[in-house]
Amino acid sequence: MKNQNSKVVLLGYMTSGKSTIGKALANRFGMEFFDLDEEISNQVGMEIPSIFSEKGELFFRKKESEVLSNLLQSENQFVLSLGGGTPCYGNNITLVNQSTPNSFYLKLSIPNLVKRISKEKHLRPLVAAIPDHELPEFIGKHLFERTPFYTKANNTIFCDGKTIDEIILEIENALV
Repeated sequence: MKNQNSKVVLLGYMTSGKSTIGKALANRFGMEFFDLDEEISNQVGMEIPSIFSEKGELFFRKKESEVLSNLLQSENQFVLSLGGGTPCYGNNITLVNQSTPNSFYLKLSIPNLVKRISKEKHLRPLVAAIPDHELPEFIGKHLFERTPFYTKANNTIFCDGKTIDEIILEIENALV
């Protein structure tokens, strides 16, 4: 990695590969990996769906910004996978880009997102109750709302049809 004190932040829609790519990238560089949702869950002592249902989205979003800010203020280098909605709330995307030049939007097409999400709908409270035939429209609308935030990342990696190794190599070549 070019800058040994750098942080790498991955963002994108659910199932875009943030955690999978993040873990592989961290392993490749011998860096620590953090999943923001896991960090929030650990600090609150509850799973994310329970936080939403028992404490509400506002509580979650405040905690999310707090945990993100604390991680980004750390002197350590690491790879961080954000939640799909993280960049869209508060000043989270600004915090990320002020903390590192190495933010990456992992972009997938709607058909590929639909394929991935439909395989694990039961694990995703946001889409669990949506019939499969309605997923493309839901994801398209959601992406339309979130894309202005995602594209504020310093880099965009088009992931359709690429292997994990190809995506990691592309990220590696773009690191500052």
